[in-house]
Amino acid sequence: MVTDEQIQQLAATAKPYSVALLHWTADRRMDGAEATELEHQRRMVTLRADGMIAVLCPVPSETLAGVVIMTVPPEKAREVMEGDPCVQAGMMSCEVHACHGFPGDALPG
Repeated sequence: MVTDEQIQQLAATAKPYSVALLHWTADRRMDGAEATELEHQRRMVTLRADGMIAVLCPVPSETLAGVVIMTVPPEKAREVMEGDPCVQAGMMSCEVHACHGFPGDALPG
């Protein structure tokens, strides 16, 4: 069982991040969508390699395109995501929220 003290110790290590939720729009399958989505993917992988994206989670869904944990404040995350090719083309919309995470957390594997 986790103790109150363990919870407090973990909470003390929390760091600010941003979470970006990418949603598909009705224009997902517009003319040129495949090329635009490839550029989106290239940009997201580049942002990950550059450390701006800590966790990149594409979602196989007709509504939610992906979840992204970013290492920058929400204002900067919004600015970065507004430059995304799919967002600019209207294929995706993006919602950004402040969040907290714990350094060292990682996906298994």
